[in-house]
Amino acid sequence: MAWYPGATRMELQPESDSQPAIVPTQFIMHSIAAPWTARRIYEYWRDSTNLDSHFGLGYEGDLGQYIGTETRADANYRANLRPDGTGAVSIETASNLQHTDPWTDAQVEQLIRLGVWLHERHGIPLQICRTASDPGYGYHRLHADWAVSGTACPGDARVQQFKTVVFPGIVARANGQQEEPDMDATQARQLAEVHKVLVPYMGWQYKGMGQVDAWAILNGLSTQVAAQTAAIKALAAQLGDDVDTATVVAAVEKAIADAVVKVSVDVTGLTNS
Repeated sequence: MAWYPGATRMELQPESDSQPAIVPTQFIMHSIAAPWTARRIYEYWRDSTNLDSHFGLGYEGDLGQYIGTETRADANYRANLRPDGTGAVSIETASNLQHTDPWTDAQVEQLIRLGVWLHERHGIPLQICRTASDPGYGYHRLHADWAVSGTACPGDARVQQFKTVVFPGIVARANGQQEEPDMDATQARQLAEVHKVLVPYMGWQYKGMGQVDAWAILNGLSTQVAAQTAAIKALAAQLGDDVDTATVVAAVEKAIADAVVKVSVDVTGLTNS
């Protein structure tokens, strides 16, 4: 069995050892219709149902793997019941209860990274599955044989993202045409939290930006804060032996935190106002 190094291993037992082997030829993306973390998805598979997926992905980019990719998981119906032993790798992704919302930037980045690894590790071809058994990449509702009685999963917004962002991103990065962001899973989760804080202050331009640009902005802001803190410490150290440097720094840092700095962002960089 194969385990993706970019995911947290949360092995389902006895399924991981008892279910038959497959030769993975497809990657199928799902929405679980619940705003769950990867850990919560694992607990649901473990405690509440006899179904399972290979991977689970939370809103913040937290990625868990429950079953090795060369072992059958049951979330794809007939995609894992083919007589030739080929099968599909499945991922359940957090969504709203109606699976109508788009994937977050952190989710998109993880889907692309995983898609590239599956191509490199298992040779899944860089194409969209043309039939239910055709090797390649797809989403749950793409073919009727992948769902017991039909489904809208993963929802219209995510189908559009799959076609215009996720699958093209997998192809481009696998072919070396798109540089992988210098960002790990922890940073992806941090970026999701930064989104919540910065979007109200940074205007509509920021909302549509990709992760790479957003992470560059975050690094720029962090550098500015670090430089300011260093300057404050140096200044405080010059004020005399009777001055509590930590108190001065804490007071100034609080003042900075209390200030609302509106940042205007465009493609040329940062402008403070």
